[in-house]
Amino acid sequence: MRRTVRSLGALLIVGGVALVTWAGVTWAWGDPFTSLYTKREQGRLADRYERSVEAFRGSARLVSDGAADFTTAARRYRAGLKTGDPVGRLRVRRLGVNMVVVEGTDTESLKKGPGHYDDSFLPGQGELIYVAGHRTTYSAPFARIDSLRPGDRVVFEVPYGRFEYRVTGHRIVPSTAVGVLRSRGREEIALQACHPRFLASQRYIVYARPIDR
Repeated sequence: MRRTVRSLGALLIVGGVALVTWAGVTWAWGDPFTSLYTKREQGRLADRYERSVEAFRGSARLVSDGAADFTTAARRYRAGLKTGDPVGRLRVRRLGVNMVVVEGTDTESLKKGPGHYDDSFLPGQGELIYVAGHRTTYSAPFARIDSLRPGDRVVFEVPYGRFEYRVTGHRIVPSTAVGVLRSRGREEIALQACHPRFLASQRYIVYARPIDR
């Protein structure tokens, strides 16, 4: 009996050390196991996105810098998107993010990378663009979302243009606050992740307004 108790105690200690080590690694760099899956899926999405860029540009006239032209192109492109499709490339230098955004914010879509909420809009439409991402698993693109500061740049490239935004601020809301998904009638991009890390009781949302396209 004593030997069994000692063995059980040793197993618990080893398990505890392993859990703490995993938590430390995940906190610093994200879960390495799920990140391998995301890296593979990002490669596939990148290939699909390049093909979609060629197809879209081959069937549409070039967009000038007129607002109406961007709106028309965005509406046309958005109409053809389906859940799981690559949308565009998101670059956030402060976060070290350079990833293809996938259409959809369901569980499977977010495993592949940052997800575009399909009921929100696209760059150039003059409305809310809502993008969610993980903080601890699946490459954790928004792991350090709380490090973003006013003035930081967010770039969203889509087949019809390259759009640059400047961070204006953030807010923390309960996970049940669906009102944040409604557009406020102006173009802005919202980056969202769970808050605090390892929990999902709240949402950390960073907002950025357009400065160039």
